[in-house]
Amino acid sequence: MKKFLLSLLFLLFTGLLFAQQPVKAITVKGTVIDSATNKSLGFVTISLSDAATKQPVKSSLTKDEGTFEVKNLAPKPYTLSLVYVGYKTKTLAVKGDADFDVGKIVLSPSNSQLKEVSVSALKPLMKQEVDRLSYDVQADPESKALSALDMMRKVPLLAVDASDNIKLKGSGNYKILINGRESALVAKNPSDVLKAMPATNIQKIEVITTPPAKYDAEGLAGIINIITKKNADQGYNVGINGRINTIWGPGLNINGNVKQGKFGMSAYAGFGRQNHQETGFGNIQLLKDGSAINQNGINGFDGHYQYANAELSYELDSLNLLTGSIETFGNTFNNNGSQVNLSTNKLGGIANSYNLLNSGRGNFVGTDVAINYQLGFKKSKDQLLTFSYKYSNSPNSQSTTNNFINRTSYPASSFPSYNQFNNSGSREHTLQLDYVHPLKKITVEAGAKAILRNNFSEYHREDQDPTTGVFVPNTSQTNDFDYHQDVLSVYNTYQFKLDKWTGKIGARLEHTNINANFTSAGSAVNPDYNNLIPSVSVQHAFKGSSINLGYTQRIQRPGIQQLNPFIDRSNPKFINTGNPNLRPELSNTFEMNYSRFGKNSFNAGLSYAFSNNAIQNVSLLQIETKGSKTDTVTNTTYQNLGTNKTLGLNINMSFPITTKLSFSINGQLSKIWLAGTFNGQYYKNSGFTGNAFGNIAYKFNKGYRFGISSGYFSGDVTLQGQSSKFIFSSYVLSKDFLDKKASISLVANNPYSKYQTFRSSSSSADFAQSSFNQNYYRNFAIRFNYKFGKLNSEIKKNQRGINNDDTKGGAKNTGGGN
Repeated sequence: MKKFLLSLLFLLFTGLLFAQQPVKAITVKGTVIDSATNKSLGFVTISLSDAATKQPVKSSLTKDEGTFEVKNLAPKPYTLSLVYVGYKTKTLAVKGDADFDVGKIVLSPSNSQLKEVSVSALKPLMKQEVDRLSYDVQADPESKALSALDMMRKVPLLAVDASDNIKLKGSGNYKILINGRESALVAKNPSDVLKAMPATNIQKIEVITTPPAKYDAEGLAGIINIITKKNADQGYNVGINGRINTIWGPGLNINGNVKQGKFGMSAYAGFGRQNHQETGFGNIQLLKDGSAINQNGINGFDGHYQYANAELSYELDSLNLLTGSIETFGNTFNNNGSQVNLSTNKLGGIANSYNLLNSGRGNFVGTDVAINYQLGFKKSKDQLLTFSYKYSNSPNSQSTTNNFINRTSYPASSFPSYNQFNNSGSREHTLQLDYVHPLKKITVEAGAKAILRNNFSEYHREDQDPTTGVFVPNTSQTNDFDYHQDVLSVYNTYQFKLDKWTGKIGARLEHTNINANFTSAGSAVNPDYNNLIPSVSVQHAFKGSSINLGYTQRIQRPGIQQLNPFIDRSNPKFINTGNPNLRPELSNTFEMNYSRFGKNSFNAGLSYAFSNNAIQNVSLLQIETKGSKTDTVTNTTYQNLGTNKTLGLNINMSFPITTKLSFSINGQLSKIWLAGTFNGQYYKNSGFTGNAFGNIAYKFNKGYRFGISSGYFSGDVTLQGQSSKFIFSSYVLSKDFLDKKASISLVANNPYSKYQTFRSSSSSADFAQSSFNQNYYRNFAIRFNYKFGKLNSEIKKNQRGINNDDTKGGAKNTGGGN
């Protein structure tokens, strides 16, 4: 503990020592407006030249709202030029002895411009920074017609598989943040929340493959940061989005922004209902002695959900900012099903059989409340000190009834019908301190954080007495656990920016203490460990392109579902349990990316990652004795097993074929090597996985647009098996009206087949198993959106905040839709 505290003090003092150095860099900013319409002008070229040598120094473009800001300039005189097609060029002198706010700059139309000349430009969809790649959702014309999950398929390095699970570089080990913070909306079931959320709520999606030290060290493949829209000036705007889907049901989303004086608020809320669905599933397992288990059934599901988010901002003065946020999510669902189970012996005779009828109900909710205070400094507006606090609460409940009928050699005295109940949840408090200090060529960041997390689960089961029919408690199937996890951390990051080079280097020191008591297993887990996580990113910029190199080490702490020793017997032949003895997984990642963005964009990346204590999902056979009867069941659990190595290649291209016809493709290919020893047997598996997504769209006159998307997902490779491929397609026809303030879209997804069958296989020395699950495939939808109000600039918000991305969350597929 002493070493940890000394390291903490060293890192903080290092940041503070840098903070004492004087700030010399200056910033030039302003807003460009049209003299005729008094409206802001976006994409105006801003050029700064050395006043003495006349040599160009920096250039950029104004944003949609007409604002520009050029940072990290040496303190000397400059010439500022503003150039825009069809307007008179304006030149201004900049003294360069301090930050210079030009204010509003009025550009006048050129007298020599041709009549009826129309100049149009496409906003670049993607941008490569030193440690991340961002996709501008608002620049994508299809954002009005797609859900946030649909949009994920277009983002480089991301893919969505057959079960709507999001993959980052082919991996499910990542963290999703909303506006840089872990979110109650997406902590438990990200796919379902993003299905329900329209893409119009999102400004951009960042893929951070080499997370800097300010982020928690969790997430082996990286971080997905979804940044929502927050535009406001004095006034308000409101957007209304809705959908009706033949499978996922109706949904409505309302979003809005308001700014009045020093107060600003950005908010959105939505709700929807998932129609009742019924899909098939099955398992066939062949044992080495010649016996077999055959299982087929139907699962039914329906439910409803609601979510809301609000972010508030109050500017006390030019240097003091107070912000806060609140976010809630709720999902209530019902499920039911029936299955037929047949076990045969090695001679082909019936060992046992039964029909199982089950029904259940669940309620998943979550709430986050956060408050942040940001202090600025007069010397530089980029010098910031931020204090943050966040409280999260996520209580959940589930209940299931399993009723056995039509039994053969499966007596109720040994295998009774039963009810099972589970109340679980998570509560956590987070405190965080961040400091940012810009120097002439280097920006220093330092901070400290404490996460105090309490997870709990209360499970009990009631068995039906075959004589009386009364349900009585089963004490052997009762599970209560209390799981306390405290993570204390400090970080230090240095970013330098030269003429053509940008680099970021940092380290994060984390101290983790766990105190977990599992009453049902009669065990306790109390590990105490430290991790020093380095990260390095370097970018070299060329004219219109760049090359990025990165290295980071990431940690994957096991989540509650992986640790909980409770044995889930919802399917009596195929049970699931956690492992309280799991250790955190440590992974090393190297990557190289080439990017060229502009009218045509191209991104290609090569990465290699390896872990020597990978957490793997594995299965083994167990013989259970109940009374005078025995039964063979498959137990699936988690283990730290051997090595996991991945070599990956990703390519993304986007370009307009004509002014009306555009095309894009997003693809990823990986070679995976897995190895490990489990239950006394050495396993080894390898294979290729990959995905590809293509989109072609045509813009007609009078606001019509038609797009076709198609994709391929190869499936996964696991230590004991693999899963099947998946192909999908989508057709979207949209129409803008009311001066582009409203639109309506018709969507057809996978119209060729009602169901898609997802297959997987696994094997060991004791068995060979194949499984299938049906998913609804064909669905049609109508989406609409309407916006009104007038806002121009951004609501001011703190630049640092809490993002608890340090644990692996479980995702439960519970609905949503396009």
